[in-house]
Amino acid sequence: MAGRQPATASVPAALPDLTGVAQRAVSSVTNISSTQIVRGQSSPFQNDPFFRYFFGDDDPFGNRERRAQSLGSGVIVSSDGYLLTNNHVVGDSSAAVSVVLDDKREVPAKVVGVDEWTDLAVLKIDVRNLPTLPWGDSSKLKVAEWVLAVGNPFQLNQTVTQGIVSATGRSLEGRLATYEDFIQTDAAINPGNSGGALVNARGELIGINTAIYSESGGYQGIGFAVPSNLARHVMDDLIKFGEVRRGTIPGIKVQPMTTQIAQQLGASSARGVLVYSVDQRSEAARAGLVPGDIIVSFNSTNVDELSQFVGLLSNAPVGTPVSLGVIRQGRQAAVKVTVTQAAGRTTRRR
Repeated sequence: MAGRQPATASVPAALPDLTGVAQRAVSSVTNISSTQIVRGQSSPFQNDPFFRYFFGDDDPFGNRERRAQSLGSGVIVSSDGYLLTNNHVVGDSSAAVSVVLDDKREVPAKVVGVDEWTDLAVLKIDVRNLPTLPWGDSSKLKVAEWVLAVGNPFQLNQTVTQGIVSATGRSLEGRLATYEDFIQTDAAINPGNSGGALVNARGELIGINTAIYSESGGYQGIGFAVPSNLARHVMDDLIKFGEVRRGTIPGIKVQPMTTQIAQQLGASSARGVLVYSVDQRSEAARAGLVPGDIIVSFNSTNVDELSQFVGLLSNAPVGTPVSLGVIRQGRQAAVKVTVTQAAGRTTRRR
């Protein structure tokens, strides 16, 4: 028909140019080498069932020591020499650790502290005027937001990969850390990336790369990072107190909700956390919390699942009262309890 213009396909938006972000991020990510002394049994027959039948776990040949080395990445978080990495990269608080900077200098590092709950470790090097990444607010991350993963996979230094945030608040079901609130990303993460930086499009540190899901040992498009807000809290506590101060409510046991449990308890959905046990001698019991309560809010913040509740409780200031919104026999109620300090698996090098 005269005057009609031919239809054209819409032009997709161009990918973001993150070259400047990558350049700044690379200078703040280091290579980390850790050596630990591992004590093991000396007998060549220790795994032989007949040997174990006669000697049990006692090794008549004695124990021997060997050196175990691990490699990974770290992120400079202060210009005066503090670094964040993973606990599994460091190994333990007595490990001998060295850091290779962007300018190829290799310097020894002191282990300030390690935290098994979050698989994080804080290191300190005696270097000043170091390049750093600004902290980002991981609570504002959105699914499909562009991110860069920066680290040293397979000892290939200063490697940058690009992807998106695939999910937030992920749980790994106890396979890595007690505290579980991971960022999931499809930016390529491989062995050696552990402890490296997850950076948003504004050049802010929004996570510490920690784990991959893989059936082959390599990249399969599913990586996990500790959120920056949590990492910063752990770092600050380790530096200031020598331990991570986490909140807990003594005397209660909780578990995830299911559709079946929700139906049995008269809840409209499987949202929240089920309290299945309360010690009658505890403050929680005196405050009115009872088995069968479903915790659906924490200080006015909605609670959808167990990992979120654990995160909110762990980060709550010790010694302060918190208000729990619960559903009890199909009705809403409120319980106020005081947060106390949890016994955590945190180690500081003296």
